[in-house]
Amino acid sequence: MNKKPVKSSDNLLDTYFKQIKVFPLLSFDDELDLSRKIQGGNTDALHTMVNSNLRLVIKIAAMYNVPGISLLDIIQEGNIGLIQAAKKYDYRKNVRFCTYASWWIRQFISRYITNRRRLVRLPQRKEETIRKIQRAYHVLCQTMMQQPNNTDIAKELGIPVNDVDSFVNLAADSVSFEQTVFDDDSIGAVDFHEDYTYCPERNFMKKASLDGTKRILNKLMDREKRVINYRYQLNGCERHTLREIGDKLEISPETVRQIERRALKKIRSHVTELKEYLYVEAI
Repeated sequence: MNKKPVKSSDNLLDTYFKQIKVFPLLSFDDELDLSRKIQGGNTDALHTMVNSNLRLVIKIAAMYNVPGISLLDIIQEGNIGLIQAAKKYDYRKNVRFCTYASWWIRQFISRYITNRRRLVRLPQRKEETIRKIQRAYHVLCQTMMQQPNNTDIAKELGIPVNDVDSFVNLAADSVSFEQTVFDDDSIGAVDFHEDYTYCPERNFMKKASLDGTKRILNKLMDREKRVINYRYQLNGCERHTLREIGDKLEISPETVRQIERRALKKIRSHVTELKEYLYVEAI
């Protein structure tokens, strides 16, 4: 009886799996120590962090096993996300690296699959907006227990319904919102669009974003902080006009405007600290 021929891609996968097994898993203390070294520019520490987490990429990549796209290609794209996560991982956040890195890996894989399946590649910002609409669609499906329309999605995202209409039409050549990707021969194959109603990685990033924003606001003078809170509805404050803030602080609206401008200038000087969180929310 003839044996079924083994695909070359299977041989490559087996070889890759054997190669990465030699890298030991890290303890939480190991991750924190490596993060300190990475932040100091130590490339050896970066390589150690990445190599020891390559198995995490495989675990996540298996969930996106899409017909027509090589699993090795998906893993490779996930590895790029892993490298990005290792560079940005901050030991001061006091969270396991796998929790932080999972988000980056998922986003790089999702972006790669979307671009591969699209007939015409779109600019990154348009791709990001389409992904936000897709994510909102699935969240609303699960919370409303029915398919939402474009008006529901627009309300969820806080954007005009005409914009949603335009982007939905633009995405018509991409993967259908309802399309399910399942391969009976694959292990761990799941729906292409995941359940976003609970996502530990995203919740962590939102909390980190909030904490980062608070740290920056705490660097402002007390009056500057109060003006920003009132103007941008932060820390539970309602939005106020310049005149309303002036009345509260017993100063003129023009003085409030100058304080706001000065505070925003200080905040912009720390914009790099928040860039990764803004990127998170955009995708």
